[in-house]
Amino acid sequence: MDYRLLGRSGLKVSSLSIGTATFGGDGLWGNTDVTEARQQIDLCLDHGVNLVDTANVYSGSVSETIIGEALSDGRRDRVLLATKVRFPTDQGPNDRGLSRWHIVREAEKSLKRLKTDVIDLYQVHEWDGQTPLDETLEALDTLVRQGKVRYIGCSNYSAWHLMKALATSDAKGYQRFVSQQIHYTLQAREAEYELVPLGLDQGVSVLVWSPLGGGWLSGKYTRNSKPDDGRQVRGFKEPPIYDWDALWDIVDVINAVAKGRGVSGAQVALAWLLQRPLVASVIVGGRNLAQFEDNLKAADDHRGDERALQQPGER
Repeated sequence: MDYRLLGRSGLKVSSLSIGTATFGGDGLWGNTDVTEARQQIDLCLDHGVNLVDTANVYSGSVSETIIGEALSDGRRDRVLLATKVRFPTDQGPNDRGLSRWHIVREAEKSLKRLKTDVIDLYQVHEWDGQTPLDETLEALDTLVRQGKVRYIGCSNYSAWHLMKALATSDAKGYQRFVSQQIHYTLQAREAEYELVPLGLDQGVSVLVWSPLGGGWLSGKYTRNSKPDDGRQVRGFKEPPIYDWDALWDIVDVINAVAKGRGVSGAQVALAWLLQRPLVASVIVGGRNLAQFEDNLKAADDHRGDERALQQPGER
């Protein structure tokens, strides 16, 4: 495992991090309980992972609670905790968004659920067009100054949203975003048009969510071998696939490279991401320990096969 600086900060994060959307969930996302969560966290820590990513809405906040329980045996100081705020947490008109009211209240709740006194990376989960940007950034800045949050980041922002936030922070003297959590895969490379160049220019690292495209890039499925279980066959449409022929062409190459190396397709897809400019950490998950173990092996192999994985017209 290697460690990379997060944005313009001095914080170093592991190149692979643990995603926890399955913790406490049900149905499509999985249903990892506290015992399984401890096992998964143990495995990741043994491999050098130091970043745990969650959100206040994952499994209705149960994910945060499980993480807090799993780390309550004294291991909290071994990891960096990242969580998010933005989406609805209840039925009230203020139980959503990025107002000062919602941000501060949800930060306090996350701290209690995670059983910690500080959130290492607090991320806004999505843009909020109804709340003045100054209000959002000032609230985040206040949390940092109070010692309740160490660093801030954004998730699912467009390039102009991110640049506007950075410019506002610079003008007002607020804390800057050090990271942007985005969807970025061999199949979904739209971020390379604006988000990645912006991040390189402004010093905002990339954290990658769903690096295997919901499992489609794991190499387990091909155009002639579709899944018979899991999220993919139960109507799950996130992240979306817009061109299935292109997807299967990419999977064919992934599997060819994987076969030549004697590794899994998932390891090839993850290793490719680990070579991309600006990527600080790739968030990996798994419905069981075997999937986690396989994904974690990608950290040992950054060679990739750039020539084989290039898309037509790419240099």
